[in-house]
Amino acid sequence: MAELNIAQALNGALDTALSADDRVVLLGEDIGRAGGVFRITDGLRERHGAQRVIDTPVAESGIVGAAFGMAVAGLRPVAEIQFLGFSYPAYDQVVNHVARIRNRTNHRFTAPMVVRIPFGGGIGAAEHHSESTEAVYAHVPGLKVVVPSTPRDARGLLLAAIEDPDPVIFLEPIRLYRAVKEDVPEIYYKTDIGPIRVERTGTDISLISWGAMMKETRQAATSLEQSGISVEVIDVRTLTPLDRDGIVASVSKTGRAVVVHEAPLTGGFGAEISATIAERCLYSLQAPVARVTGWDTIFPLKRSEHHYLPSVDRIVSAAERTLEE
Repeated sequence: MAELNIAQALNGALDTALSADDRVVLLGEDIGRAGGVFRITDGLRERHGAQRVIDTPVAESGIVGAAFGMAVAGLRPVAEIQFLGFSYPAYDQVVNHVARIRNRTNHRFTAPMVVRIPFGGGIGAAEHHSESTEAVYAHVPGLKVVVPSTPRDARGLLLAAIEDPDPVIFLEPIRLYRAVKEDVPEIYYKTDIGPIRVERTGTDISLISWGAMMKETRQAATSLEQSGISVEVIDVRTLTPLDRDGIVASVSKTGRAVVVHEAPLTGGFGAEISATIAERCLYSLQAPVARVTGWDTIFPLKRSEHHYLPSVDRIVSAAERTLEE
């Protein structure tokens, strides 16, 4: 065991994967000599060589396109895009090629590749560097979309993603890279892609979130528990495939739910979770599902970030209103 933050856990997972499988190749802007914009690949080029930790031009479509070709040819590429807002030039590659190759070739070819993308706000980087458009990728059939929020999950989910026979969009919450530490096994282990993680069990209300917003969700749960409310906290972890049964089991027990994410309200992935609860938990619900989200605006500049990002107070207030229904 080692006490690691998420950045260290991801670096260790990549190091482990490179050592365990000669097919694993990393590519992206500045990931080699510089160690990546957030230093997630720091030291890997020195340990594994420039042939396997590859610095690319600033061309996101080219990065993902090259990774796709590598994957179809039998390698296990892990591509890094510096920010979620920079991934859109590669969206054509992702949607039209990466996600479709298994179906298009009647399973003769697959794309066992990972696209790592830091995402989310709260670091003063403004638009293009702070977006949470995970629903855009979750809407694409043929992709898995994974979002860890703890160091242990970050390592286990990334190793599972690298082994997966199909493409995985691996979203990393920037605000949590160095904000959370826990003991992480240094062995090769995988965390199953799909199942939710019940972080805290309770009976009165379910708080459901993923990524960086898990921090505020945990704090809100603690605040509510100090008032005598029994709170269940759900870390979704995988948006696609979504563990609908796990979410339904939680809300069927508590009868109330608040879904929290920092993406805009309209079309956010919380709407899919809310719809699932409405469809499958109708007779268990004691109040309408509440959503606490970012606003339907472009992500603001640094001094206004705190108005945009869901706060602990907003989550607590939504939960209290739900409990009063």
